[in-house]
Amino acid sequence: MGWSVIDVPLSVLDLAPVATGGTAGEALRHTTELARRTEQLGYRRFWVAEHHNMPAIASAAPAVLMAHLAAATSTIRIGSGGVMLPNHPPLVVAEQFGTLQALHPDRIDLGIGRAPGTDQATALALRRTMAGLNAEAFPQELATLIGYFRGDSGPITATPGAGQMPAIWLLGSSGFSAQLAGTLGLPFSFAHHFSPANTLAALALYRQHFRPSQWLDRPYAMVAVNVVCADTDEQAEWLSGPAGLSFLRLRAGRPEPLASPAEAAAYPYTEHEREFVRQRRDGQAIGSPDTVARALTELRGRTGADELMLTTLVYDIADRVRSFELVMEAVGRTGVGAAPHRDADNDDQ
Repeated sequence: MGWSVIDVPLSVLDLAPVATGGTAGEALRHTTELARRTEQLGYRRFWVAEHHNMPAIASAAPAVLMAHLAAATSTIRIGSGGVMLPNHPPLVVAEQFGTLQALHPDRIDLGIGRAPGTDQATALALRRTMAGLNAEAFPQELATLIGYFRGDSGPITATPGAGQMPAIWLLGSSGFSAQLAGTLGLPFSFAHHFSPANTLAALALYRQHFRPSQWLDRPYAMVAVNVVCADTDEQAEWLSGPAGLSFLRLRAGRPEPLASPAEAAAYPYTEHEREFVRQRRDGQAIGSPDTVARALTELRGRTGADELMLTTLVYDIADRVRSFELVMEAVGRTGVGAAPHRDADNDDQ
């Protein structure tokens, strides 16, 4: 039976995974290859993450990687998924993303997160403070950042930055950023790929608190979801094994480069570990094209998402590329058009 995701743009979140036996350079070259191919396939945007002190992920400096990806592509939107504001002074973010916007007008997304996204020792190394941004500090630093882009930040002018505002998104895995995004009238991206239990509640908060703004007339919500698509359900299950083992090792405080499917299958899981991996699979779309298309259609139906962002963590770049090819073939290109209102890509800011 064929399935299709109707009128929903599809986008990509990539972690630049470092495979066992590979290097960070190889991982970044693979991310560049994937960006070019997903642009050809018709995906709307390509975002890269910010992770630190993680041997399995080469995406640690999103602004630097985005500059390379934007130069290697021509039409797909390039963004951060995201910049963790506790790790960076707002002025630095404004200058970095103002530079990107000046170099690549109307193609840059700035996705902003509130959590430091790392351990305390690494957070200290990044910003010389053990504390993240609390509920009061984060909105103020976000306002300061937006002020730099607007050019109304007082005696300090971000150059580039002022007059070079990218499309700003708030990212979240709970209700705080959802409510703030709604209050500010910003587009919101929810991390369903690692917090599926909170998805519906957070999206409800976002829509409940939404106020029209210079950015949006009505809410615009994107949902990020783990996807592994292969020719058969069995093959997709095999390819998904390394991701589960990677999260298991991360939780145990010993992150390692991404294992091969054979290494993941041979790992001696305890019953407790198997249950952890099973729980991590909640809300994921893993299987053949029909299986994945059905899962994405059901996810869109439950969430009312305006856009779906797919993230695929597999060992081999050929399998990663093939997964995105199969998904686009399965759901068609109906979702790649513009949204029916002033949408999240509006740059008249």
